[in-house]
Amino acid sequence: MFLALHEIKKEKLRYGLVIAVIMMIAYLIFILSSLALGLANENTAAVNSWQSQSVVMSKDANGDLSQSLLTQADVNKVGDKQADLLALTPGILKHGSTRDSAMFVGVDQTAQVSKTIKLSQGRLWQKPTEVVVSSKLADQGVRLGQQITVGLSQQKLTVVGFAKNAEYNMAPIVYGDRSQWSAIKGVTNSFVGSGLVSQKQLKTQQSGLQVYSKAALFDKMPGYSAQNKTFVFMIAFLIIISIVIVAIFLYILTVQKMENFAVLRAQGIPSSYLILNTLVQTIVMMVVAVVISMALALGTSAIIPAAVPMYFDFTLIGLTGLALVVMGMIGAIIPMRIIAKIDPVTVIGG
Repeated sequence: MFLALHEIKKEKLRYGLVIAVIMMIAYLIFILSSLALGLANENTAAVNSWQSQSVVMSKDANGDLSQSLLTQADVNKVGDKQADLLALTPGILKHGSTRDSAMFVGVDQTAQVSKTIKLSQGRLWQKPTEVVVSSKLADQGVRLGQQITVGLSQQKLTVVGFAKNAEYNMAPIVYGDRSQWSAIKGVTNSFVGSGLVSQKQLKTQQSGLQVYSKAALFDKMPGYSAQNKTFVFMIAFLIIISIVIVAIFLYILTVQKMENFAVLRAQGIPSSYLILNTLVQTIVMMVVAVVISMALALGTSAIIPAAVPMYFDFTLIGLTGLALVVMGMIGAIIPMRIIAKIDPVTVIGG
């Protein structure tokens, strides 16, 4: 332990450069992880806030809740009075001369979903012509008391509140009375909503209807699964690259110190001590690099624009940091094998 720290202290530049390279890789991994979580949260924030476990929608919608259409007869077939009927449709939100994409979510005031909406400002709607919008729309110029129109409807809707975690499939949500949905979507009154959402597992054997769990609903969201897989592969490759880089640097450092190791072996220092020395150096470098990169990533989140979706899960960051340290230790296996096979006579004699 003493020898490992003393060597790092003596060769500050050499080991500092190694730590800097590992730190940049770890920093990139943390930033990509936070972006992946941020984008995933933009897709699923609303559904998670509803505390829903399952949803029933029309089979033809192929798992896309905003494309599902239910009649009153479909709702009666399910027969679960505790399930909330939601009416979703994407549309253009118009406020003044500005146009923004949004997702209208029509829901009854007495529904359980209405009770899960967390407000950052204002209040819930009390009239069919009042709406609560995502707090992200406040950053885009929407104000309390402002009148807006959504989708195909020309009905003026008054903004009375802003909601936290109100995003669905990357679009900010406009919560309002379900009676407004048919005009906004441009369908007849024969359709009453998009899906039945429940905080328990629903079941139905009715033809034309399909039950999806929350996880299945997320996987069916356009682009959600592909986006997550892309980030997972990027992060996995970066972790593998970190192993290779650590192995290369430690190999070079080991080869440069071969004569020193041979002299120590000739003096009776056991190979196990020299191997432990290399392992300790690896752990120290990895821990220092990971800690610095964590601090940089958190600092980046404080200055990055709010429009960039970043979400830091400290448990995930901690596990990722631990994984990097373990990967570094794996990368040290090749240099440690070289040290274990050092023959003092051959090295010094050569």
